[in-house]
Amino acid sequence: MDIQLLIQHENALLLPAVTEGVALTLERKNTPGKLTFSAVQDEGLQLGEGDAVKLTVDGTVLFYGFIFRLKRTESETVEVTAYDQLYYLKNKDSFVGEGLTASELLTQLAADFRLNLGEVVDTGYKLPVIDEQNQTLFDMISNALAETLTHTGQLYVLFDEGGKLCLKGIEALRLGLLIDAETGEGFTYESTLDEQTYSRVKLAFDNSKTGKREVFLAQDGEKLNRYGVLQYYEQLQTDVGAAAKAEAMLKLYGEPCRHLSIKNAFGDTRVRAGSGLMVQLQLGNEAVSQWMIVESVKHSFKGDEHFMDLKLIGGDFVG
Repeated sequence: MDIQLLIQHENALLLPAVTEGVALTLERKNTPGKLTFSAVQDEGLQLGEGDAVKLTVDGTVLFYGFIFRLKRTESETVEVTAYDQLYYLKNKDSFVGEGLTASELLTQLAADFRLNLGEVVDTGYKLPVIDEQNQTLFDMISNALAETLTHTGQLYVLFDEGGKLCLKGIEALRLGLLIDAETGEGFTYESTLDEQTYSRVKLAFDNSKTGKREVFLAQDGEKLNRYGVLQYYEQLQTDVGAAAKAEAMLKLYGEPCRHLSIKNAFGDTRVRAGSGLMVQLQLGNEAVSQWMIVESVKHSFKGDEHFMDLKLIGGDFVG
């Protein structure tokens, strides 16, 4: 395995001597890619906040970002934390618009904040109203993507690829990779009702023309009897498609959340947050054999070893 870690400090290109390996953590929702490593601190290693960092494995750029944190102690090492371009989506702003798709919103925000774009697919669905006040760019985009998911059933993933923001449909990120009892060291499986599970969805819209509040209700009698009243409530900005939205949300969030984590799976450089993997595992009394989505992945490189810790969702597994 050919691993190259390169840092640009002013006009110099540096190859740090890494002491404890390199860890790359990628998450699917509202979190920048994070690269951490420790390097030998000598006279030739001059680092500063904002320096560009590139991690290349077997010729593929897995990470391109910037140093945000340097930690030095009495030992002759420096601990480095770098984030990719997604970090700048933590900026807050306000945005008002009508008839924009989530991809058009992303394109406009990227231009406003001088962010580099790669492949951005057309998400198709035009949001009737976007009214975001004092929100992070992450929240603006994720709200638009969540609304798109509700109305179209299509899930999209925003990620940084080699220094460019990309937006792709979940189907495009499927890999021919199997996770089973032989490829992972261990697993943790959890099922819960207390995270994003609803037996009733109630949406309200204050109609300024009539002066009345319109309520759109969707509920599942069987789940109400089984789980009790677990209600999702939201105040809407428009009543366009409100009834369909309530029904779609009940369908999306009507089951218990199930989390599956895999520890020390054999590493694969193609795996990123949002990747689709085939999972075949016996989880106690329950067998799983299905496509699942990588909610988060931590790649660990040390010498010639490469392992992954994975959090997976998919089917009725929800993160």
